Amino acid sequence: MLFNSWIFPPFLLVVLVLYRILPHRGQNIMLLLASYFFYACWDWRFLGLLLASTSCDWLLARAISREPTRASAKRWVACSVGLNLAFLGIFKYFNFFIDSAHILLSALGPSTWDLHLRVILPVGISFYTFQSISYIVDVYRGEIEPARNPVDFAVFVAFFPHMVAGPIMHSRDLLPQFQRERHTTPLQLRAGLWLILFGLFKKVVVSDNLAPIVDRVFETTTPSAATVLLGVYAFAFQIYCDFSGYSDIARGVAKLLGVELMVNFNRPYLAANPSDFWRRWHISLSTWLRDYLYVPLGGNRGGPAKTYRNLMITMLLGGLWHGAAWNFILWGAYHGALLAFHRLVVVDRRLWSIGDGRIGRAVSRVLMFHAVCYGWLLFRARSFEQIRDFTAALGSGFQVFGLDLGRSIAMLVGFVCVLWILESWTRNADDPRRAPGWRLGLGPLVCSLMVVTIVVLAPPVGQSFIYFQF
Repeated sequence: MLFNSWIFPPFLLVVLVLYRILPHRGQNIMLLLASYFFYACWDWRFLGLLLASTSCDWLLARAISREPTRASAKRWVACSVGLNLAFLGIFKYFNFFIDSAHILLSALGPSTWDLHLRVILPVGISFYTFQSISYIVDVYRGEIEPARNPVDFAVFVAFFPHMVAGPIMHSRDLLPQFQRERHTTPLQLRAGLWLILFGLFKKVVVSDNLAPIVDRVFETTTPSAATVLLGVYAFAFQIYCDFSGYSDIARGVAKLLGVELMVNFNRPYLAANPSDFWRRWHISLSTWLRDYLYVPLGGNRGGPAKTYRNLMITMLLGGLWHGAAWNFILWGAYHGALLAFHRLVVVDRRLWSIGDGRIGRAVSRVLMFHAVCYGWLLFRARSFEQIRDFTAALGSGFQVFGLDLGRSIAMLVGFVCVLWILESWTRNADDPRRAPGWRLGLGPLVCSLMVVTIVVLAPPVGQSFIYFQF
């Protein structure tokens, strides 16, 4: 089931009506059943995997809390983390590593063996697996008590607004919300409706209409600098509006249920450096990687060399988290190199810096945006050969482009301008009343125009969200 499908509104309406009339425990049971139904709409067969992972982690967390020492509890932590990573490895990475090994062995001699698993990737497995791992680690660290009620924990894992594509919530922030009574406030109602509308606008109007442009560019076999730049710029805003749109809708739906999810994006293309970008883009994942991978590896302790190593390992695994393909690993290595270079040149050695003035910040933002855009080329490319050809095309000079390319550029510029105006107008606030001019009647007018635009420009069939494949 998609947020942007016609079946989702009646589903949500039924959930909200039942939610209003049920007591706290009944709400949790209903949310769990609704979440499993939402997930089963993708493929009911993977409900067993979700139930098995949830049950094991609930039991193992209880076992961790009963151990007398942290040392004795480590074996249960290892068991849980190993089990979750095994699920992830089998369903997401097994065939990738088999293919890679097959290519390597084929270079040494003929090979005919085939060990592929005939399985499809369970939607959302990377998100709910990381969330479960964070819960186990938080229990081990003593940051949260293990959930006594299995329903509370199951809802924490499977909560339908965010289970499929995040945000990845820390257990200490989300689990207690299901353990206590919840009441939706008027502010949450207003903010939730606004976030849903804005998220749909980003997804349906901007992302889905940029997708054909991106597809045409990345299908071409004779790229020019103009077409490559168009495709990369278009993909930058397609993936941003697609993913941040999902996060906005997820947060909006959760607010209607009295649940608060974390902000996952904060105008990332205004970042001035690599660290700033990762404080703005997919904040829940970057926070997870920092707290459960980078810091345990040693973080910035132990000297510059170890810090650069930890940054590179963290981003390599962050790239691999996105998908079982070498271009994702290359994308992670690229961002790891950007972070290490920034820390080496600007933070540690202070060898070079544009400056903190208005002009300096503007220049650094432009440079960082284009550095990120080249990363999106690595992310979106279908092969290393396409990365090579597109990179070479960037230095081939600009050719005179036809009317179709001109229209695509005009569409991209128009969408970016509208997006910039809306995000500046709302100032990233959840409460739409904080937008300038709301009380002068601009708010209802803007919302009405957004609804009309969504209806007019919506594709005939709801398009899946990009991050569902991860």
